[in-house]
Amino acid sequence: QVQLAESGGGLVQAGGSLRLSCTASGRTFSSGNMGWFRQAPGKERQFVTAIRKIGPNTYYAEYADPVKGRFTISGDNAKNTVFLQMNSLKPEDTAVYYCAAQESPSTHSMRVAAAYNYWGQGTQVTVSS
Repeated sequence: QVQLAESGGGLVQAGGSLRLSCTASGRTFSSGNMGWFRQAPGKERQFVTAIRKIGPNTYYAEYADPVKGRFTISGDNAKNTVFLQMNSLKPEDTAVYYCAAQESPSTHSMRVAAAYNYWGQGTQVTVSS
């Protein structure tokens, strides 16, 4: 059974940092995308960032415009884990953050939720002003 377990959420003041982790168990995701989405109250789930291994020690990542320059995604294939380093947090970053994993590359953009086969339960990130 495949499971994605997120951790690292919490309450932080504006301008602060948090680091989210997502560890996959049950299978590896060496060829597909792993990504982060978020959902604020009353809003649709939106893309944050995603990463895909494209060669030995080479990764490709995309970021949503609101988080570019502030958030960084990285991965540890050996531990089947992806990280999201969030700096300069803003109150508008408050949301439940979900980890997602894709079994193998598809025609879907990595920015689209439909591209992903597995989802974590989510971790709450709250940024106070």
